Amino acid sequence: MADQLAPSSPDTEFEEDEQEHPPLRLSRRGVVVLSALVAGVLATAGWLVFFSSVLDVRTVAVQGLRNDQLTVDAIRDAIGPVQHGPLARVDLDAVQHRVEAIPRVAKAEVWRGWPHTLRVKVVERTAVAAVKGSDGKFTQIDASGVSFATEAAPPSGVPVVELQLSQSAQDASAVLPPAELVRGAVRVAAGLPPELAQRSPALLVRSYDDIELHLADGTTVRWGSPEDTERKSVVLKALLKQQARTYDVSAPQAPAISG
Repeated sequence: MADQLAPSSPDTEFEEDEQEHPPLRLSRRGVVVLSALVAGVLATAGWLVFFSSVLDVRTVAVQGLRNDQLTVDAIRDAIGPVQHGPLARVDLDAVQHRVEAIPRVAKAEVWRGWPHTLRVKVVERTAVAAVKGSDGKFTQIDASGVSFATEAAPPSGVPVVELQLSQSAQDASAVLPPAELVRGAVRVAAGLPPELAQRSPALLVRSYDDIELHLADGTTVRWGSPEDTERKSVVLKALLKQQARTYDVSAPQAPAISG
């Protein structure tokens, strides 16, 4: 039939569907309500995280402790009140500074372990020398020259520094004070071959240029001054392969042994 209508195309049907189902649009009132709901959810979440007790610190976990000289309780005591309250509000920098203020701690790292743990990792100082004081006690010093503990006995496997100043060294104390001589001896102790340092030698300091190592078996090492410690250590390590009572590396370019 000529007057019969032609079938509609798919595009036409799609356009008709779009007209029958217009896109959903929120009214102004709906936008306000939705925004209020989102703001409420965010506010509640913020309150839970930063102000409520739901995510409070319940545990302080400490890593890196090597012995009973530094304990978890000592770390917690150093942190103090900073460790209490919501975990999100803990000042990590403040905790780090408090922990690093402990003499035995060389470095500390602090982070949050959700949901309830404050985590602390410490690096303890390691003694390279123990300096015998006039009171008979021994002050432990690390490789950077920091004194961090004084005890009645030196730790095992650590060289012991003792001042036995000659008269000339005493007369020159205004120029080279005992503290400077001790620092030089500590540099020597830190540079000793490990196998020798572990034998806990006594480093006797008579003057800046006169440092001697005495071992328990009676062996003596004439070290001289703290200068060229690294080279002297290499030379001494080679000399120790030969049996002797006295080793002289005070002039490392011309070492000697005797006995």
